[in-house]
Amino acid sequence: MLILRVPAMAEPGFRSGFATVVGRPNVGKSTLVNQILGTKVSITSDKPNTTRNQVRGVLNRPGAQLVMVDTPGIHKPRTLLGEHLNASAVGALDGVDVVVLMIDATAPLGRGDRFIAARTPPDSILVVNKVDLSARAAVLSQLAAAAPLELSSYHAVSAVTGEGVEELVDEIVGRLPEGPQYYPDDMVTDMAEAFWVAELVREQLLAVTREELPHSVACRVTEWEWPRIRCEILVERDSQKGIVIGHHGQVLKAVGTATRAQLPEGAYLELFVKVDKDWQGRPQALERLGYG
Repeated sequence: MLILRVPAMAEPGFRSGFATVVGRPNVGKSTLVNQILGTKVSITSDKPNTTRNQVRGVLNRPGAQLVMVDTPGIHKPRTLLGEHLNASAVGALDGVDVVVLMIDATAPLGRGDRFIAARTPPDSILVVNKVDLSARAAVLSQLAAAAPLELSSYHAVSAVTGEGVEELVDEIVGRLPEGPQYYPDDMVTDMAEAFWVAELVREQLLAVTREELPHSVACRVTEWEWPRIRCEILVERDSQKGIVIGHHGQVLKAVGTATRAQLPEGAYLELFVKVDKDWQGRPQALERLGYG
């Protein structure tokens, strides 16, 4: 990952740096990042690989600035898009100050977790998430199973309720080196507005549609003349186009309504659905969508 650190004069004792969260799909990385920041910078859903890009969010504390880096879930890729997601996640391990490896308290520690752990530095922090869904004995068992990974420290948290998160943040901030403030006090993320709107549309599509669409849908803003925003929804087949539009356009209408509710008042959002056959496997399509 290329991190552009802004030259600045560091205040004596001021701590700053970057912390990357990695793990398998659906372990709760984005939910944790949102919980740490106290605001939503990453979209979430119960579908795997919802996160497709590195997403950075900023937490300011007295005497410290922590930049959290959310990443796609590392998995066995079946498409060129999947290869990009893995490369993006692994690339986020480079040049950061702290690495957080997240595993799921409700699922056995598996080969995928060990695969990721082998690629993280030994001073990484291991986080067992979803303790709100697990009995205490199960959480302790998961921590014991993760002990052979020999990482530097272990935390049990609920990214949803916030249990254990404050203690985790305290440790991450405590590990940051002295350095400058990289982002202004009022900046929560460096994500472009157009990218964020496209992500919100995709999040609502995943929430509203119950079909197998997560990997087949991509969104991009093609026009931005405030308050008018035109967002294009790409699918791979005509049958998927029908699912996204819905009967008499009901699905598309619901997605638009839910997305506009998260935008500044007065925003006029236009949604269009387009078939772009097999876009997940075409390098030019991935590059056009920001995945290349």
